[in-house]
Amino acid sequence: MPHDRAAMPALFVGHGNPMHAITESAYSHGWRDLAGRLPTPRAIVAVSAHWYTQGTAVTTSARPRTIHDFGGFPRALHEVQYPAPGDPELARRIIELGRPVRITGTDEWGLDHGTWSVLVHMYPSAAVPVVQLSMDARLPAAAHYALGQRLGALRDDGVLVLGSGNVVHNLGLADWQPEAPARSWATEFQTFVRRQVEAGDDQPLIDYTGLGEAAQLSVPTAEHYLPLLYVLGLRRPGERASTCLDSVDLGSIGMLCVAVGL
Repeated sequence: MPHDRAAMPALFVGHGNPMHAITESAYSHGWRDLAGRLPTPRAIVAVSAHWYTQGTAVTTSARPRTIHDFGGFPRALHEVQYPAPGDPELARRIIELGRPVRITGTDEWGLDHGTWSVLVHMYPSAAVPVVQLSMDARLPAAAHYALGQRLGALRDDGVLVLGSGNVVHNLGLADWQPEAPARSWATEFQTFVRRQVEAGDDQPLIDYTGLGEAAQLSVPTAEHYLPLLYVLGLRRPGERASTCLDSVDLGSIGMLCVAVGL
């Protein structure tokens, strides 16, 4: 199918603290605003930091369960349900598009909080079908970017690809005090990412492990950063990418959002 201006945009969101699912904040308001600027998607493919696996998998259930993959939070958060339908046909399409990467269909996963904590604000009716795609922890960053590129045809079918993670994610150095100031290295790295995204220069972001101390502190483990690369891989030649919610929560959790084609 030819690439055209009607292609569905793609989004990366910084999901941060799961409590944003049940509280009003600049982030929940920002996610609702993003949804309001999008065409209504036919379906959503979510790439969440919280499904980091050996091998690549995609959910095939027609009724994916809501997964509460965390502990130590209030009961109200554990009681949240996001009963969006699945889309087995879309899962099969993803398996085809991903080749030669082997993607395995599974009904043993569902929608984890990296997905539903954002979607409860973007699409509160839970009427849009949602499929999750896992990330293979064994693959290098460039391979995750390339897999994003292979999924580009989904945009022409009205499918929203939603990457959910955090550009900066260092829980070990988080400051849980209200209104904690951003760590200097967190601001430095997130600013670098924003400028590269807006300039359309993805290669340094793929090669992030060589970017020095600020990058090492911001991305001590890869799983929250990699969903960004899937979304950047969906960008077409000359296509604009914009950013929003360029702030740092708890001192060391970057909440930057990236929109491709919006």
